Amino acid sequence: MMMRIAAFAGLLWAAALPVSAAVEIDEVTSPGGIDAWLVQEDSIPFTALEIRFKGGTILDPEGKEGAVNLMMGLLEEGAAEMDAQGFAAAREELAASFEFDAYDDAVSISARFLTENRDEAVALLRAALVEPTFDQVAVDRVRDQVLSNIASDLNDPRTIAYRAFSDAAFPDHPYSRPNDGTRDSVATLTRQDIVDAHAATLVRDRLYVGAVGDITPEELGTLLDDLLGDLPATGGTLPEDAAYSAEPGVSVIDYDTPQSVVIFGHEGIDRHDPDFFAAYVANEIFGGGGFNSRLMEEVRVKRGLTYGVGTGLQPMDYGALILGQASTANESVSETVEVLRDEWARIAEGVTEEELDAAKTYLTGAYPLRFDGNARIAGILVGMQMDGLGVDYIASRNDKIEAVTLDDIARVADRIYRPEDLRFVVVGQPEGLDATN
Repeated sequence: MMMRIAAFAGLLWAAALPVSAAVEIDEVTSPGGIDAWLVQEDSIPFTALEIRFKGGTILDPEGKEGAVNLMMGLLEEGAAEMDAQGFAAAREELAASFEFDAYDDAVSISARFLTENRDEAVALLRAALVEPTFDQVAVDRVRDQVLSNIASDLNDPRTIAYRAFSDAAFPDHPYSRPNDGTRDSVATLTRQDIVDAHAATLVRDRLYVGAVGDITPEELGTLLDDLLGDLPATGGTLPEDAAYSAEPGVSVIDYDTPQSVVIFGHEGIDRHDPDFFAAYVANEIFGGGGFNSRLMEEVRVKRGLTYGVGTGLQPMDYGALILGQASTANESVSETVEVLRDEWARIAEGVTEEELDAAKTYLTGAYPLRFDGNARIAGILVGMQMDGLGVDYIASRNDKIEAVTLDDIARVADRIYRPEDLRFVVVGQPEGLDATN
């Protein structure tokens, strides 16, 4: 679950750099030793700041699932001498925007503020990060919100399917646990559990920062120390790598719905693997987001089995998946699964030059469109750092796409698309489909 607060006050927080402009990144180190990447853009008196800490909900202790998520949701619910209402009023007066999110591998803080209010906005955000009160009344209120979301997820076929796949893929790893926690785990979380989650997660040795906007490297350095310098140096122990354990076959979870949700895939490829870019291009051809992918052509266009179908690479910090999803009428599930198996086998044989050229054109042409706002660019900067990419990646990324050859695709497709390992999780009431495990 993502807890968010926003105060736009009529401001266009998506203020953008020109798409055609080169993104010049400054590597900044504060006097206190905190590193950040900066794209300075002085044309609009506004700054977007993206902060991430590696190690998200995977840091939840066993039996206390949901602690990190609940803790992040409480950062806006009172800090220093302010209660939740006081914090919200102070933020609104500054026309600032803060967002607090929790994911498997990271927690994130997004901030946007005007240059004229920078010092006050940073001081307010520092109070939330360094001096949260975790008042029991707020804990109980936000806990109720989380429990409501958990109850909703228990009735969502897609969430049920993804969680079942995760349980099969990584049964003995935190990846198998829901980010929000369970009804039982969240219900029993104490204020001390929230305090412990804060100490384990928001720590300087797993900190990544991206900044874009009207701020100099020197000003950013001072800001970093003021905002983050008082956080603990180290935190909770990160988990070991996740061993993929899902057996091939089909699992069916009975659910009364006219359409079944199908999640399918198997072990994937690491982000730092030399074949990653070839795998990325191969996935675009096979099941990427466009209407020209093989799966869209075979499953939707030719057979009309589903409105949408797609696949994606999911390289996480401690494991990797190739995962796909589709929804189809109960009476069409069996045929859909058969077509997906056939196409999974066919992509392993390679692709055509026409397919490769089309995928390259799309991927290289779409890339500059990601840089359509200061906040999005700040997020890209942080993602690059967390993936261990250099500051030259933005300039070199499309060259890496263009360098992928038919031989590269054939090699990596044969390596990573393994139809014999496919695992399907179907949530619904499929007709004529036999569960094998």
